[in-house]
Amino acid sequence: MATSELAGIDPVLGFALVGALGVGSQWLAWRMRMPAIVLMLLAGLIVGPVLGFLDPSRDFGDIMSPIIAIAVAIILFEGGLTLNFHSLSDASTGVRRLVVIGAPLGWLLSGLTLHYVAGLSWQTSAVFGGILIVTGPTVIAPLLRQARLRRRPAALLQWEAIVNDPVGALAAVLAFEVIMVLQTQAEAGAAVWEMIIGIVAASVMGVAAGYGVARAFRLAWVPEYMKVPVLFVVVLGVFAISDAVLHESGLLAVTLMGLWIANADLPSFTEIRRFKEHATVLLVSGVFILLAADMSRETLLAMNWRTLGFVVVLMLVARPVSVMASLAFSDVPWRERILVAFTGPRGVVLVAVAGLFGERLAAIGIEDGAQVSSLAFALVAASVVLHGFTLSPMARWLGLNAADRPGVLIVGGSRWSVALAKALQKMELPVIIADPNHSHLRSAREAGIETFFGDILSEVAEDRLDLVRYEQIVAATDNDAYNTLVATDLGPEYGRDNVYQLRRAKEQSTRHALPVTLGGRPFGPDDTYNKANARIIEGCEFRVTKLTEEFTLEKWRETHPDGTVLADLGTGNGALRFLGPKDEPRSGVGVRLLSITPARPERKDS
Repeated sequence: MATSELAGIDPVLGFALVGALGVGSQWLAWRMRMPAIVLMLLAGLIVGPVLGFLDPSRDFGDIMSPIIAIAVAIILFEGGLTLNFHSLSDASTGVRRLVVIGAPLGWLLSGLTLHYVAGLSWQTSAVFGGILIVTGPTVIAPLLRQARLRRRPAALLQWEAIVNDPVGALAAVLAFEVIMVLQTQAEAGAAVWEMIIGIVAASVMGVAAGYGVARAFRLAWVPEYMKVPVLFVVVLGVFAISDAVLHESGLLAVTLMGLWIANADLPSFTEIRRFKEHATVLLVSGVFILLAADMSRETLLAMNWRTLGFVVVLMLVARPVSVMASLAFSDVPWRERILVAFTGPRGVVLVAVAGLFGERLAAIGIEDGAQVSSLAFALVAASVVLHGFTLSPMARWLGLNAADRPGVLIVGGSRWSVALAKALQKMELPVIIADPNHSHLRSAREAGIETFFGDILSEVAEDRLDLVRYEQIVAATDNDAYNTLVATDLGPEYGRDNVYQLRRAKEQSTRHALPVTLGGRPFGPDDTYNKANARIIEGCEFRVTKLTEEFTLEKWRETHPDGTVLADLGTGNGALRFLGPKDEPRSGVGVRLLSITPARPERKDS
């Protein structure tokens, strides 16, 4: 038996290791408030080329490439599912320019950089330059989640990344077909005809599959429990058939399929999308670990000053020039242009497609095609690390982050809601009160509190509000059923630990009891709507107190024996933490407490 085979690990153990490293890196990044992509990259490099414990090409053999291809297809399909035209709104002009003008210009500048800086031949530069149009939805999504950008710049980056992925792959296909004609003396007409047929077939299959799935789901031809499995099978079928017609056209087909379904207004779309998001988290982390671990030490050591120069010029010159030129004379503000210009992370799609075309170029006699994989990995690693640590600070510097601290969305206008919102404003947190009843918002408007008139679950709210500014929700309307609906619907998106509601009036009744899967966490003293507002009428008030070395938590408790601490806010940029019945507030210096206490006697008399 060969030495490499002796050194290999069992494939099942290898897949388990990849899953544990991927999910573990994401969890650790969440705990440490670090970019998850950076930790996944480091984890893959450590178990791969550094320690030599995992070698995907050795351990998984011929199934390695199909696994990555299928994962990329599902990731792009899920990306297409996020592209609802309602979310585009005022970013449509910028996205159109980034695709129509920015992609060809980026192809040209990338090709020039590859030839003159990296030293590649014109053939390889043309193919790899097309692939570099791709900006990586697998990286953009985690970065946007971390940076909490405003809606329009986030939409620009997200749409560009997902739409340009198949565009970049097809640009590489086009360049490769031209090179094949020149290298092998094949007929140009046949190559062009094959290209046209492939693109048309991929587009037709993607749209037809999206239309067919949407129609089948709407007419109940597929039972609810089979919708996700059917969707997966159709995605894989469309991708495989399209790729058989023309290599890499499957990416276009699955993206168009996802885009069609996203705009079909399906009743079950939310559940489908959430499941796909969970699958994509696993796939993104797994593919990143695989690609990083698959790099050899020789490839890493072969990187030289040309590699560094290529990465620097592409990220700091080629990308900014193409973006600024494509957005010139548009309605996109200059701050957003700068952010988009200097934010172009690359991800798994780039490495996967680059590796494929590098092998094909080398197979037809273009020797420097073998360098494509190492250059692609160097660019991905550099862009992931750079943007992972700089996107949030740059967004704050340009004033494009939703908020320095995530705030609170209060659903329901009342005296109690206004009093709570005023206290949160004293803590310098973004706060908004939403209510479908205009008269319920009168006191909030008079108090200078931001309001939203309408249903918070409507598409209008999703389009008009920067919901990323808010991390926690308090459902506090006078309708207990609506509070439960809001908490249940928004729970998966915001995290069930961040969604609260006032206690239902009939909650203690066995006949009206609800399962724990419905509704949000109890808020504060666990008051009902009527009791909470009665407290305010009787003179109770929300109060913000900052702890010091002299005025400690124990001192506060002595001073306010009848008070209840509802939340605490740590120093720095920490988020507000609402406290449950068994939670203890933090007691460090600088911590601010949000409490509800009986009014002071002198205030009652005034």
